[in-house]
Amino acid sequence: MLGEMLWDQALLDAQKVTELNPSSYLGYQLEHEALHGAQRYDDAMTAFEIMLSKLDATHGAEIQVLRQQYISSSEAQGAIRKIIGTQMENAPPRLIDTSTGRLCDREAQIRAFETSTEYKELLSLTMKHVTLGMERIEKAVTTFFQYAMLSHRWEGKEPLLNEVQDNSVYELNPVEGIVKLQSFCKVARDRGYRWAWSDTCCIDKNNHIELQQSINSMFVWYRHSALTIIYLSDVLPSSKSGALAKSAWNSRGWTVQEFLAPEVILFYQKDWALYLDDRSSNHKESAAIMQELEDATGINGWALIAFHPGMRGAREKLQWASMRVTTLQEDIAYSLFGIFGVHLSPIYGENKQNALGRLLQEIIAQSGDITSLDWTGKSSTFNSCLPASITSYGAPPSALSSPLSEDEMQVSVSSLRDVVDLQLASRLYHTLDSLSAPRFAARRLRLPCITFAVTQVKRRRGQGQKTRVAFEIKANGLRDLLITTED
Repeated sequence: MLGEMLWDQALLDAQKVTELNPSSYLGYQLEHEALHGAQRYDDAMTAFEIMLSKLDATHGAEIQVLRQQYISSSEAQGAIRKIIGTQMENAPPRLIDTSTGRLCDREAQIRAFETSTEYKELLSLTMKHVTLGMERIEKAVTTFFQYAMLSHRWEGKEPLLNEVQDNSVYELNPVEGIVKLQSFCKVARDRGYRWAWSDTCCIDKNNHIELQQSINSMFVWYRHSALTIIYLSDVLPSSKSGALAKSAWNSRGWTVQEFLAPEVILFYQKDWALYLDDRSSNHKESAAIMQELEDATGINGWALIAFHPGMRGAREKLQWASMRVTTLQEDIAYSLFGIFGVHLSPIYGENKQNALGRLLQEIIAQSGDITSLDWTGKSSTFNSCLPASITSYGAPPSALSSPLSEDEMQVSVSSLRDVVDLQLASRLYHTLDSLSAPRFAARRLRLPCITFAVTQVKRRRGQGQKTRVAFEIKANGLRDLLITTED
């Protein structure tokens, strides 16, 4: 109350200054400060615009320098809009407003901000303190537009876009998946997040362009979420450590990126209580929960906490997903797009061999990493060098002999000095050094290689192996080879 009285008095004083000299900017400047302090932001901006017009009409170098320190409301709006645009680049285009339960596109989200008290206060401040205001704008925009994402297992009937659109989530009949959606929105709201996203109702799955963009953007959306809420519907209240590892959520293909991408995650059990009653602000900082997740997934701790997408360590990442399952067969490959940082078009109906083949082709083509050729099982119709199923990566990668130390290398080279022809060794070195990188396009894989002239091939059937054939091969520059293959 005392503060209001002080601002009211300040406003009266400002008005008196204006009455004494109506052509001066000073009275309107004081009026702006008083109105802003009284939180009458619309009136404050009106006073500031009049102040700017007085400055524009006044000549003199000092006045012009002063005028350059300020911007108009339209200029301030443009600066704020630009930062909002940057903020939204990495956010889903459709979110649920947890205060109303209604779906909002980006324009609706912006309107919600621009009609808020926070926005008007920001606008009023930015007009006067444009340089200092940029940092304040970024903070205000980030705070208002931060969102929570849901990671869960689809069960039964989940609410789709057409059921939620034009309705409030909170007013829908609380059955099956709707109860889960309502609880998620309430938890996000209670934790201070205005916006929330669920894959059930925030994507128009009948719009092929939107679906494609969503699949390729999903990892980025989870990465930039302020919080990802992971709902374990089969973990009962008061469960002990180990329940997370046994949850069906841990077997799904899409959930890999949903816990690797976010910086902040919280696990909730069936009754929407925090898992293990761990009330820390981020379960990635919980040693017990991360150890359980590491044991359950086989993904090492550093990757769980600070994962970076990309093609490095491709074979290991494929092993992470090897035992995962998805409802649609192609999704086992599509769910890895974000993990590897690739952008491909999902083509539902192409079958899992094609989907996985296109992904592996892109990895090899872009990175030159051929460790994804290390697998066991049935070959793919996409290319026989690739596996037909992601499960072929379940076995650990083949162990490579460890590289020689510098001392061992020196001893090895010295021992060959009087045995190997120097010119021949030099030619071999230059051949190896000039090998081209692997290429993979249009289903054709080209690997760098050195050819050796074959001088003799002898076929013999292996004893006790009626379905296998062995080939004895002699070639210039190689020791004798024995190759066994299917008949």
